[in-house]
Amino acid sequence: MKLMRLGAPGAERPVVLLPDGRVLDATPVTRDFDGPFLASGGLARLREAVARDGLPGIDRTGLRTGPPVARPGKVVCIGLNYRDHAEETGAAIPARPVVFMKDPSTVVGPQDDVLIPRGSTRTDWEVELAVVIGSTARYLGSPEQAGEVIAGYAVSNDVSEREFQLDFSSQWDIGKSCETFNPLGPWLVTADEVPDPQALGMRLSVNGEPRQDGNTKNMIFDVPYLVWYLSQYLVLNPGDVINTGTPAGVALGLPGNPYLRAGDTVELTIDGLGRQTQTFAPA
Repeated sequence: MKLMRLGAPGAERPVVLLPDGRVLDATPVTRDFDGPFLASGGLARLREAVARDGLPGIDRTGLRTGPPVARPGKVVCIGLNYRDHAEETGAAIPARPVVFMKDPSTVVGPQDDVLIPRGSTRTDWEVELAVVIGSTARYLGSPEQAGEVIAGYAVSNDVSEREFQLDFSSQWDIGKSCETFNPLGPWLVTADEVPDPQALGMRLSVNGEPRQDGNTKNMIFDVPYLVWYLSQYLVLNPGDVINTGTPAGVALGLPGNPYLRAGDTVELTIDGLGRQTQTFAPA
């Protein structure tokens, strides 16, 4: 299934996007797509309602697309998880996953404006595969168990301010947690519709100029390993989001460092997971 949330910020309605393009109102099943919905077996109830034609259709014309997951408890990010990205930034290839946290309030819709922070000169883009947790993961026994706790996948833009991230602190969080710095969506595609998360092409352009062109097969640490690894140190809860890293082509590693400016438009896609487009604006 493809899950979406439509409407104004804070007042989104959960819907299901069908393969034929029709949109079904999911409110007879749940008030929102959030952690409690996932934890309570909501996906199974939603599938049953779709199968029996138990959901009314709605017209999405003119409705904003919000992030497909409401109020994630945490956003866990993996840095330097593509060899070519580590090399372009001059970083060593990590022996263990590089883990940092991103303020979950950064999560916004896939077409929402992204605000360039005041004083920023090095705002950057990162197309990433996001993993959404569907049930509690705590001390998983092996990476093979990761599939049991993954609800689905989405496109994520892990926007970064490189000066804040690299020069102002030994921790990365302040350069990753600025307002609006995590567009997510347009869809949460349930795990059953993504048979191999390590075979997804991912692309990003700025003002129509291609910048990133990678594939999740090139991750240093794959999705099952990351979920298993994180569960040894964090309790992953339903609705949590994991940003799994970005391939080469970020401004930090490009000649001339073409960082984002107000008015720039970024477009990003991942195979089967949809498309995002954001305009960058001053905070």
